[in-house]
Formats: sequence, structure tokens, C-alpha cells
Amino acid sequence: MLDSKLLVIKIGSNVLTQENGLPDLDRMEKLVAQIQALISSGKKVALVSSGAVAFGRQAISLPEKLNPIIKKQIWASTGQIRLINQYQNFFEKHEQPVAQILVTKEDFRDRKHFLNMKNCVQALLSQGILPIINENDTVTITELMFTDNDELASLTAAMINADTMMLLTNVDGIFTGNPSDPNSKLIEKVESSMPEVSNYISASKSSFGRGGMLTKYAMAKKSADLGIQVVIANGKRENVLGEFADKTLRCTWFEPQKVKQGAKKWLAHGEQYYVGEVTINEGAKISLTAEVIRSLLPIGIIKLEGEFSKGDILLIRDESGHKIGLGRAEYSSKVANERVGQKNQKALIHYDYLYIFDHD
Repeated sequence: MLDSKLLVIKIGSNVLTQENGLPDLDRMEKLVAQIQALISSGKKVALVSSGAVAFGRQAISLPEKLNPIIKKQIWASTGQIRLINQYQNFFEKHEQPVAQILVTKEDFRDRKHFLNMKNCVQALLSQGILPIINENDTVTITELMFTDNDELASLTAAMINADTMMLLTNVDGIFTGNPSDPNSKLIEKVESSMPEVSNYISASKSSFGRGGMLTKYAMAKKSADLGIQVVIANGKRENVLGEFADKTLRCTWFEPQKVKQGAKKWLAHGEQYYVGEVTINEGAKISLTAEVIRSLLPIGIIKLEGEFSKGDILLIRDESGHKIGLGRAEYSSKVANERVGQKNQKALIHYDYLYIFDHD
């Protein structure tokens, strides 16, 4: 496990919730004290916390027949106030100021918006204020929702160039089978060169959270590929963050690859945000996937799909339809369509804003 200076810690709903569905305030208070110890030791921390729905469910009883989406919106919006107030009360005892940031997927789609959000989080951290981030469940509906807060943590870690992401759940990490099976073994280390680990993972979801272990694995792998070390650990374990700081924690650790630059980190998560598609010829494919990556020029483009503006994310496919990568458009689809196949034209995607998928 590597040293960390800037961490994103994600606390899952199953860590902050008791078996009866009510908030676990004792666990929350202990985690607050451990986060404070990390901050006091000189680390910067951004917290992504679930749990709003559990707090809302505790406070507001709703009729059984009510539409489940409306129920969730009511519980999320009323519970979010209670959740953040509870955090504020607990952190106040340590004289630690906190801030609340509620985000939607749309906030990550637009590069300008993304940079504004990044500046806000970094400004808070520079002033010693702990940002507590959650999805704005009140305004998001299914197609705009994050897969779950693991995805939000992964996006946040990439956005603020964190060196470490911790996903706290209710098991010690990823096991070779169902964690409750005594024959299952904890996978303590996922190296970048390891064969696919997801075959081991149980697809069942936790009772309160949206995402199961497969989501955690996918987000952890993506973050590790971007150069962020990832730890999946048991948030209900006594002194979990103290053991992490001492490097004695029983967990699953993902080895980080070489750190990618900021723009590539933003693009890496863009598979769900792309606006248009670009199909390229074999020559362009060879050029983009070579050791020295070049920009995508109109001469290498066969066709374009979708209407896009300068700054939008584009998905790149080869002639067989396979996904090659993602890039940021340097000009609009109207201009791009006029230049398709032409020589001596400005690149549609500059190599600084190009993210090529790993095709190992």
C-alpha cells in the first residue's frame, strides 16, 4: 500500500445503516473521528457519503402505495438535511468545518462545468474544509443517475487528482466466492497485470445500496488504471481508517498504474456522456493506438453520427464498430461533416484530449 496525501473516502449506505434500516449513528461517529485523525496527520480528505435515504426513511413515514421513485426522492431530500446535519454535529466536536456538495451526472459531462466543480472542491480542501459529496437524488431520475456512489467516488477521485480512493462497504473486500462462504478467500491484491477478477464476484446487491461488488470492482479497476490506488474495505470494522494509515488493514488493494493527466481522467469516465460518434479508417486506428498517439484528423474519418458542439465528448469506433476510445471535439459536427475525409484540415480530436481504451 502506498502513502497517500489526497484521499476520496466513500462510505456506503450499508455501513451507515443498521439491520433494521435505521441510521447507525455510533458507526458514523467513529468514522468521523477516524477521518479527523487522517486530516490531523496532514492528509486531505474528500468524503462521498451515502445514507440520505436511510435518514429520510427514519424521519418520514410514507404510504405503501406511493410510487417508489417519488418515495426515494422524498426520503433522499428530507434525509440529506439530516445526514449532513449529523456529520456537521460530529465534525464540530473536532472543530472540523464541513461543506456539502450535491451533484448530478450532468455536472461531469461538460468540461467547463467539471472544472468549476473541481475548483470548488480544491478551494475547500485548501482552506482545511472537508467537502461531503453526494448525488442530488432529488432532481436525478434513472437515466441521469450514477450507477451508485462508487461511480461518484471514482469520478471525484479522478476530478481532484486524488492519489487514493477508499470504498467502505460491509465486507473486507473482494472474495473468491460469496463472502459468507467459509471457503471463500479474500483477494488482498489486484495487480494491473492480473487476469480478470470479476469472474469471482457475486452479482448480488447489498440490501440498502444500489451497487453490488461488480460495480465496485469496475470503478476500482478504472481508477487504478488512471493511476489512483484503490482500497475496498469493511467500514464496520473498528478503526478501519487507523489500520489503513498504519498499512495493516485487511482489504482488497488495487495497484495503480502510471498517473494519467487530468483531461484523460475526465475522458476516461465519458463513456456514458458522449454526444456523438466518429467512425475511423484502419490507418487512423493504427495511428491512434500506436505507442506515440497522434491527433485524429478528418482524413482518417469515415463517418460521423449525432450533433455535437466544440468541447463535447465523442466516442470513436473502428470500421467493424468496435469502440476504440473517447475524445473531445475541437469543433462542431456541422464543420466536421464538411471536412470528413479531407487532407490538411485541423484535427477533430487533439491527442491531449484523447483517451484510448485498454485492449489487452
